[in-house]
Amino acid sequence: MLRASANKFGYEMDIAAIADPGIPIGVPGGDLLLHLVDVLHGESAASLQSVHSGIIERLGTEALVDAAAVFGNFQMMNRVAEGSGISIPRVAIERELDIVTRLGLLDLKKS
Repeated sequence: MLRASANKFGYEMDIAAIADPGIPIGVPGGDLLLHLVDVLHGESAASLQSVHSGIIERLGTEALVDAAAVFGNFQMMNRVAEGSGISIPRVAIERELDIVTRLGLLDLKKS
């Protein structure tokens, strides 16, 4: 959906930026949105207030609300899927293999 949305609005998005912050994602404010996700996951020492302020200043209050809603929805969907034991169908992995490979997800070990 992220790619489809970027295409609809004419952005040249580089999905590899999700795994490598040195790569521009190609979406206005994308760097701030990725930083928000890092903060929410506890992978950044920045304060949540600082990230919120940056998003509001550059993208507006509505963008912050939308980003928070999307983040929350994805967290909810992942927990429901994991809790119910839903596995990822092989066809879905094959269809998204380019993204899986670019993000290095095949290299992750099961914990």
